[in-house]
Amino acid sequence: MADCYADENFPLPVVEALRELGHKVLTTYESGKAGQAISDEDILAFAIGESRIMLTLNRRHFIRLHQATPDHSGMVVCTYDPDFEALAGRIHSELQAYSDWTGRLVRINRPA
Repeated sequence: MADCYADENFPLPVVEALRELGHKVLTTYESGKAGQAISDEDILAFAIGESRIMLTLNRRHFIRLHQATPDHSGMVVCTYDPDFEALAGRIHSELQAYSDWTGRLVRINRPA
């Protein structure tokens, strides 16, 4: 299963569901980086240093960071979906789809 890093605005119920599916998800709160106005660049640098796939709802900024920092450990950028279980399921499917996440960006969109 995948090692992931969820940024500060990523829904905790999705983190918990991913953990139940066997993924190792670390949150910014658990890493001691919450509530400190840490830049997205520094959040991504931490994820890279920990070899974790970035999980975020902050699509615009992290897509830009993906382009500027192509050697990251992987990114999953999502649209907000209040159906947290369904969102976790879509993320889980994508996490299982690839064995090498280096430099990979995956977009997860809420169904129409």
